[in-house]
Amino acid sequence: MATACSPLSLPSTSLLQRSARAGAARRSLPSVRCSAVGEAVAEAAVAGTAEEPLLVSAIRGKKVERPPVWLMRQAGRYMKSYQNLCERYPLFRERSENVDLVVEISLQPWKVFKPDGVILFSDILTPLPGMNIPFDIVKGKGPVIYDPLRTAAAVNEVREFVPEEWVPYVGQALNTLREEVKNEAAVLGFVGAPFTLASYCVEGGSSKNFSKIKKMAFAEPAILHNLLQKFTTSMANYIKYQADNGAQAVQIFDSWATELSPVDFEEFSLPYLKQIVDSVKETHPDLPLILYASGSGGLLERLPLTGVDVVSLDWTVDMAEGRKRLGSNIAVQGNVDPGVLFGSKDFISKRIYDTVQKAGNEGHVLNLGHGIKVGTPEENVAHFFEVAKGIRY
Repeated sequence: MATACSPLSLPSTSLLQRSARAGAARRSLPSVRCSAVGEAVAEAAVAGTAEEPLLVSAIRGKKVERPPVWLMRQAGRYMKSYQNLCERYPLFRERSENVDLVVEISLQPWKVFKPDGVILFSDILTPLPGMNIPFDIVKGKGPVIYDPLRTAAAVNEVREFVPEEWVPYVGQALNTLREEVKNEAAVLGFVGAPFTLASYCVEGGSSKNFSKIKKMAFAEPAILHNLLQKFTTSMANYIKYQADNGAQAVQIFDSWATELSPVDFEEFSLPYLKQIVDSVKETHPDLPLILYASGSGGLLERLPLTGVDVVSLDWTVDMAEGRKRLGSNIAVQGNVDPGVLFGSKDFISKRIYDTVQKAGNEGHVLNLGHGIKVGTPEENVAHFFEVAKGIRY
């Protein structure tokens, strides 16, 4: 029989402070006790309260009895129910821009696995038509920007995004999700970061070498800064819109920022992320903001400078080392390798315990280090959630 291990509370010590000047000692790792998976545990003791979901409490540094858990891309192609729905609605935008379908897809993993976060089914490129940037998502190819933005004139045609006018279905879907899950889980929204959105729009879609966006950055930086500022203003407004319609936390995806060197990240990504966070915190000071950038090991110390509440680590960073490098003033999310879900149940369990131990017993949201991969066995996802929700600090 597989086993589930429960970290036990120990006297906590602080993590390293954000800078070397602070010089605090690392947080101690909790000890582990193992019990049989499926062993009855009083879930009521750790479920979200009437006032606040578990995930939000953990992000805010409150004492919780287990780490909250959800998975990036938890609603999607690995689920048979989603595959069946795709047969009836084959176009991605047909699924992601219809209130009823967005709600249904967002709730599919909630109904099966009961994660602690229910993330809106959408795409980071959803705002583009409202900014005068036509796009589509083509099966087998991914995002396609029909008229890439490569000149000053093209960038000047980009307009500010007004979510109420262009994506009312997002607000409606978020409100419905709040009604459905109440505070048993946190409803999560998300947006794309300015540099990542700009990369898609300049490259014309996904890219392997990012030569076009880098050509603009290094040869005509004023044009890129103009585009980045437009995305910054628009995404700050989009986050506020999502929060006003029920999102209890919002994740910012800067998927391509890690294609930048540290010095270029400091020019073309960091200030715009900070501007978004500052703008949101002015009007929504209690809204938790999560930042995820895959492959961010080389930029890790810079990510807290954005002002976000949580940094989501990918699986290429050891959780204990990531904690040490980020410092004690910020929560972490992650960071099990998505490929682990193709392993045995015992192997999955061991990786979960390892991650939770290294993260410590506060300020951690258990997740993968990237989105779930297509073809992941649903039974292994179910096991991941069962083990994770059986953990006790």
